Amino acid sequence: MDTSNKNNKKPAVINGSHFSDLSGFYEEVSQILIKDEDWKVGTLDGFDDILYGFQGEIIWKESEKSKADLGFEATKEFYENKIKQGKPFNINLAQQKLDDLIAGKGQSLFEILIEIIESHKNISLILE
Repeated sequence: MDTSNKNNKKPAVINGSHFSDLSGFYEEVSQILIKDEDWKVGTLDGFDDILYGFQGEIIWKESEKSKADLGFEATKEFYENKIKQGKPFNINLAQQKLDDLIAGKGQSLFEILIEIIESHKNISLILE
C-alpha cells in the first residue's frame, strides 16, 4: 500500500508539452482538475479558486518548457492586453506590473502560477 500520499489519490499531472500559452494552460488544468464541471478556468483567480478543492500532489511535467512559454514575452503581452482592454481590469496595477517586469523585477506568468499553487498548503508541487 502506498502511504506517501495521505489520501491515496493519484497525483494531478500538468503536462507542459500539451500547451504553449496561458489559455492552453487553463485548458489543461480544467481538463485535469475540474473535468466533471461544465465550466473552465479562464483567469488567474479562477485557477486559484479551483485549487481550494484539491488536495495532494501536482506534478508539472515539461515545466522548463512552460517556464519559457509563460515567461517574459507572454507575461508582457498578458499585461499589455489588460491595459488595452481597460475595464474591468485595474489599468494602473497592470501598468505597474508591466513596468516591474520590464525593469527585471516582476514575476513571469509561470512564476505567478507557481506562487498560486504553493500558496495552497494542501498541495505539494513537483516540477519535472
